[in-house]
Amino acid sequence: MNVLVIGGGGREHALAWKLAQADGVQKVFVAPGNAGTARDPQLTNLDITDKAALSAWAQAQGIALTVVGPEAPLAAGVVDEFRAHGLPIFGPTKAAAQLESSKAFSKAFMQRHGIPTAKYQAFTDPAAAHAYVDAQGAPIVVKADGLAAGKGVVVAMTAAEAHEAIDFMLVDNTLGVAHNEGGARVVIEEFLTGEEASFIVLCDGEHALALATSQDHKRLMDADQGPNTGGMGAYSPAPVVTPAVHERAMNEVILPTLRGMKADGIPYTGFLYAGLMITPDGQVKTLEFNCRMGDPETQPIMMRFKSNLAQVLLAATRCELDRVALDWDPRVALGVVLAAAGYPLSPRKGDAITGLPADEADRMVFHAGTSAAGGAVQVSGGRVLCVTALAASVAEARQRAYEVVDAIHFDGAQCRRDIGYRAL
Repeated sequence: MNVLVIGGGGREHALAWKLAQADGVQKVFVAPGNAGTARDPQLTNLDITDKAALSAWAQAQGIALTVVGPEAPLAAGVVDEFRAHGLPIFGPTKAAAQLESSKAFSKAFMQRHGIPTAKYQAFTDPAAAHAYVDAQGAPIVVKADGLAAGKGVVVAMTAAEAHEAIDFMLVDNTLGVAHNEGGARVVIEEFLTGEEASFIVLCDGEHALALATSQDHKRLMDADQGPNTGGMGAYSPAPVVTPAVHERAMNEVILPTLRGMKADGIPYTGFLYAGLMITPDGQVKTLEFNCRMGDPETQPIMMRFKSNLAQVLLAATRCELDRVALDWDPRVALGVVLAAAGYPLSPRKGDAITGLPADEADRMVFHAGTSAAGGAVQVSGGRVLCVTALAASVAEARQRAYEVVDAIHFDGAQCRRDIGYRAL
């Protein structure tokens, strides 16, 4: 069968790479893809991004399965478009994708269905938002209500930082983020303490199947310093997700979410990512939902994934996940992100990338913000590459990944040197 992956980042490169290995898959198309997917002889880039044009192309080509990687096409209704034409597609509908596309929707949903999360208030009026911060104090969390590519969250350790974030997101709307009804809105949340983990599952509307655990590194610099980003590296498995935490995450967060979405008339299918805060006493609270796999968590998870991904996702489109069991490589996978100069607020594009190695089965360079120009590879986005390695331990996987990181060059490249430190 032929498979289509929608998106052009590191997550989509990893998904397409794994789908191409599946028995029964003849060809994997990536729309639009990047320079990494263009380099892979098993993958074919497709320069189409409009949902109606993609649907028409998939019908004409007899695409047997479409997998949606990023959040923007989901929020725009690409799943609804494909389903209207009888095309099997894995992802949530536009209505279900509000779990990510509107933080206010997500928080109200969690509150309504008893899913543990931080207390919050949503604001469109800057004066009211500032007054709320004055009343609550700091630390406190300010989030832009809408899709912000991982950059719409400020963990303000002082009231001054919170007030600055409100002006940045609500008054100036520097990020250009709009909530679903239009205009700028912020969600201001209670600050939670503990350790974060990424808990990602497959959903078919009725059943949920957990993927391998993983942990992301959101801050730009070592020791979790600097601004929040879309993610500077990740590893799998995550020791912080103990069997007891795993059980709580499924029973207190994931399954109530599936039941709640169904009860609200918008059954949830697709990847569901719960960003969890695991408190010192073992409680689990939901920081956020994403309606797709995390990036860069996808890269280590796909390195460890040993089942037939195409058949697993097809089963999900048929509401048959209860018949599926997943097989995992027992080794550790660790990915280090190389980001552009100026990331996260003003990434510089156009820098030439050199030193890219050949692909290896247990060490891959997944491309994200790259493009091909005259046979050369250059920077085209904020997070540029994710160097991912498999090994017997976190320490060994980290060493193998950084060996490749150190051989790659582009001007102004940024990376953290401590990925995986929590597991060490």
